[in-house]
Amino acid sequence: MRRRGFEVIQAYKAAGIVLPQRKTAASAGYDLAAAEACVLPCGKVTLVPTGLKAYMQDDEYLGLHIRSGISLKHQLMLVNAQGIIDADYYDNAENEGHIMVAILNLGAADFPVEKGMRIAQGIFYKYLTVDEDEAGKGEARIGGFGSTGKG
Repeated sequence: MRRRGFEVIQAYKAAGIVLPQRKTAASAGYDLAAAEACVLPCGKVTLVPTGLKAYMQDDEYLGLHIRSGISLKHQLMLVNAQGIIDADYYDNAENEGHIMVAILNLGAADFPVEKGMRIAQGIFYKYLTVDEDEAGKGEARIGGFGSTGKG
């Protein structure tokens, strides 16, 4: 039984995307790389594609975090501090669950991102629910950013 992991989305199957890995035995995060080159304009938010989707258990989510080195050296941050990829984002009907990293450039200059540059890390988390939680009794998720609860 598959518990959690990453896969390349269909649109990037031939793009040479490398699946995320932890770099040391004690690393919590799996490094996520840019699937294509782009520029992060100063003062703007840019969605950087990873070419990846993630599968996990229903009581888990993938937390996205900016890599500390790139953040400190270049004044970059995730626009929402931590991105949350829900379990039902995987293979949803509208976008296959493509993980995009929303990066805000607070630096004084545009920042070039090269294909394969490690930009973020993903950490799998368990979460708890309240008694008599009724989530999941509606329709399935359809869509990407901001789609939770729109079924």
